[in-house]
Amino acid sequence: MLMRTDPFRELDRLTQQVFGGGATPGTWSRPNPMPLDAYRSGDEYVVAFDLPGVTADAIELDIERNVLTIKAERRPPKLGENVEMQVSERPLGVFSRQLFLGETLDTDRIEAGYEAGVLTLRIPIAEQAKPRKIAISGTDEHKQIGV
Repeated sequence: MLMRTDPFRELDRLTQQVFGGGATPGTWSRPNPMPLDAYRSGDEYVVAFDLPGVTADAIELDIERNVLTIKAERRPPKLGENVEMQVSERPLGVFSRQLFLGETLDTDRIEAGYEAGVLTLRIPIAEQAKPRKIAISGTDEHKQIGV
């Protein structure tokens, strides 16, 4: 499984932290990064994305030509009248990530679950990519080759 990373997005995030700018909302054209863990478990890959505070209906999953795109949006909380924000560090706006899935994965059987702010994808390994034994046919007869 290949994953696409964007080093410039990470550099932008670090620059915002160092030089201020606070929690800049992500936009559809410039989304915030989305942290993930990925590992292989038996005959599937498991990818978990941290999306605390995002509702399940604000998450989009699309796959096209073995590129999986995950987009999510964390909206600002509805504050009542006469409320003055004192500290705002949690990132808001759009989060996005793309994964390049290899030909060895079965993209037709991806399962997605969302619980406690974690989006978990289970991507099975394709049958044709699993190791298998190959039977050898032949006879036990020894043939002599004449010269």
